[in-house]
Amino acid sequence: MITYEYPLNERIRTLLRLENLFERANHFLVKEDDSRNHHAALLTLFEILEVATRADLKSDLLQELERQKQVLIGFRNNPQIAENVLKQVISDIERTSAALFAMTGKIGQHLRENEWLMSIKQRTGIPGGACEFDLPSYHFWLNRDGPKRNADLHSWFLPLLPIRDASAIVLKLLREGGRPVKHVAHRAAFSQMLGGKASQMVRIRLPRASQFIPEISANRYALNVRFGTFGTRVCEADVEFELTFCSL
Repeated sequence: MITYEYPLNERIRTLLRLENLFERANHFLVKEDDSRNHHAALLTLFEILEVATRADLKSDLLQELERQKQVLIGFRNNPQIAENVLKQVISDIERTSAALFAMTGKIGQHLRENEWLMSIKQRTGIPGGACEFDLPSYHFWLNRDGPKRNADLHSWFLPLLPIRDASAIVLKLLREGGRPVKHVAHRAAFSQMLGGKASQMVRIRLPRASQFIPEISANRYALNVRFGTFGTRVCEADVEFELTFCSL
């Protein structure tokens, strides 16, 4: 199945972007001897820095984690709930909240105080701006031993991991907070009134072999989906799909 996720507010949009960026960074950090992968990881780090600078991101995450913790505590001694799983989730929330709370200063401040990194960030905003004749010191770094570069990258990413872990918990709980329902989009169009329903994200799932691609527009009052096919926006077929409204 292919899953398409559409955030219904700016906070979830930010968390989804951070999730995507951290996953990409992890992919590039695996091959510690490849300088091109490390270059891509550093560019991704700069993107994470830009996305994570929302002034209220840390406080939003702390508040949401605490709210979810209190909700989960209310399920204790419920015979329908696996007590060991519940205990583990609460423990994960407490550990992640403590690490997030311990973060001092503005998110990514350790990166902004590194003049060398900021000079690279400025140049990489220009197409081809990180060539060796523009940034000889960066060229030198890329030619260092892979493990040394890898150690540098991990030291730059490490202070941001509480943001990654907190976002991952919130998104996991969000995705689990919905029930999938099968629908048919007649002539490739589907609409549903929401009546102010308090959902934070919409998920649409289609078989991987399906040729259809959803274009989603939604707010708290209505959801509209128009299916097209790759390379064209015109489609008149009936489309079967799975729809989930996710809420915390």
